[in-house]
Amino acid sequence: MITVLAGGVGAARLLRALGAVVEPTELTAVINVGDDLVLHGLTICPDVDTVTYTLAGLNDEARGWGLTGESWRVMDELAALGGEAWFRLGDRDLATHLYRSQRLAEGATKTEVTAEIARARGVAATLLPASDDPVATTLETLEGPMAFQEYFVRRRHEVRVTAVSVTGVATARPGPDVLGAIERAERVVVAPSNPLLSIDPILALGGVREALARRGDVVAVSPLVGGAALKGPADRLMRELGLEASAAGVAAHYGELVATWVIDEIDAGLAGRIEAAGHEVRVTTTVMDDPARARALAEAVLS
Repeated sequence: MITVLAGGVGAARLLRALGAVVEPTELTAVINVGDDLVLHGLTICPDVDTVTYTLAGLNDEARGWGLTGESWRVMDELAALGGEAWFRLGDRDLATHLYRSQRLAEGATKTEVTAEIARARGVAATLLPASDDPVATTLETLEGPMAFQEYFVRRRHEVRVTAVSVTGVATARPGPDVLGAIERAERVVVAPSNPLLSIDPILALGGVREALARRGDVVAVSPLVGGAALKGPADRLMRELGLEASAAGVAAHYGELVATWVIDEIDAGLAGRIEAAGHEVRVTTTVMDDPARARALAEAVLS
């Protein structure tokens, strides 16, 4: 079993690439839920849905999120009424949120509902929300505290951030299979997701960091290539919080939790620094912009 700590787009693409090298049934994704939100009375899990749609072959590759062949009539009508339409939910996508919200209201857990949706979508991998308990990534900004989606979507992550915290994490527990998935896996991989907004909320859950530390063989893929994020604000956010925005900076942030780093060929010059900090380094392509490059990355992760 290969267990991947996952955020959204980058993690979904890595999981898809891994599924072309090993049997998809051997993959387990522990997925961030710190960016989940309740909107229009619906529980929305953006990272869980991005992973689900991508592994089902339904993700809109041009946008990077949502379902392919989407339409937007409901959002357009909502906007015409003066409603909150800044968080765009496609007409097809709404079915996922309606189903999830109904099942949660009936007493199902987020883990159970995620498995039901994945099965209905034909996803063979095991998808585990990091926690069934409510946790929320909050950003302290120069304009005051902001919920994750307020910062990321409504404000297009253009507000300067001074701190990141995860509310509810002190009492939240990892999902029922999360620690076991980490402990039993042949390989544990940290996906190329935003370290501060996607992976740290998973690590903050009780027992997760300790389970990873006991392994001592975790592999991680750098989310930065040439000091820049392929998608999202990871590089800018790291600089705003006083961290070095580079593959070496990400390695320093995770520290001893990661034994082996997979970095892009562009960053080969940083390999010596990362090795000097006690890590093994593998240099390959990390930009999954075609099947051959995605497979090369997956093989480097599993080698």
